[in-house]
Amino acid sequence: MADNAQNHHNNLAVKEQQNGVSGINGTNGQDHAPQQRRPYDYGGNPLYHANTGESARLPAFGGDFQPGLYKSDASRKFANPAPLGLSAFALTTFVLGLINCGTEGITHPNIVIGAAFAYGGLCQLLAGMWEMAVGNTFGATALTSYGGFWIGTAIILTPGGFNIIDSLSAYGTNTFAKSFGFYLMGWFIFTFILLICTLRSTVAFFLLFFTLDLAFLLLGIAYLIPSGGNPNSSILFAGGIFALLAAFLAWYNALAGIADPSNSFFIIPVLHFPWSDKGRENRKRVNNDEARMDAQSSV
Repeated sequence: MADNAQNHHNNLAVKEQQNGVSGINGTNGQDHAPQQRRPYDYGGNPLYHANTGESARLPAFGGDFQPGLYKSDASRKFANPAPLGLSAFALTTFVLGLINCGTEGITHPNIVIGAAFAYGGLCQLLAGMWEMAVGNTFGATALTSYGGFWIGTAIILTPGGFNIIDSLSAYGTNTFAKSFGFYLMGWFIFTFILLICTLRSTVAFFLLFFTLDLAFLLLGIAYLIPSGGNPNSSILFAGGIFALLAAFLAWYNALAGIADPSNSFFIIPVLHFPWSDKGRENRKRVNNDEARMDAQSSV
């Protein structure tokens, strides 16, 4: 009898478990604890960010154009689009820098319009889109934005196109110059934002944005204090000098991204900051970033 009673009790317990009823308190026995969410399978989408797990922050080598958190998926075979974007930016900036300096007495920027539309504009814009495809947020933002800058500048300067210069000049002799100064000051602010993101990268990369930011600042000031509708010539000349420095630094970073053992007898030095991950690695110092992040998350 005792064995039959025990078997009957066991059978009831099994049925209760199958029906989702606890034999202890009569409540639903399903586990209501939140389940770990499975990551979404993007199906090979080239736009997703793939965390490599190597570091929370990648150093920016000259041609990688990436001081951000992620790098591209190694399984996708894309070329590095940064040298193209940097070269397009460099050439167009070089030409306009010479004009701003009044080289050979040339002060009118008509000749830069073609380069601004085709090379500094379209090609750099495409390079920015390709940076997006390889998962490089910083490169996509910078190259696409400066591609848009050159296209927008070409539209403003095109004679007889949108008639922007003449329509603004109709409101006053200095109206266009001051309006163009506002435009350049906006780009000064944007470039400063990007400059902050290069502080843990390389000296060559940082100097590119530093000189470019000073160029935008000086050119903006030159147009904001015009005389007879023309920008201040002395400050414009100084802005042109910094624009030329930015152009050569962009070419230098582009070369650093192109040159490798397959096509060059030497590698271009880009001088990592001592506090960057690569700088610490070169000095054989321990990177405590992950320990700091764990300590902050535990607080």
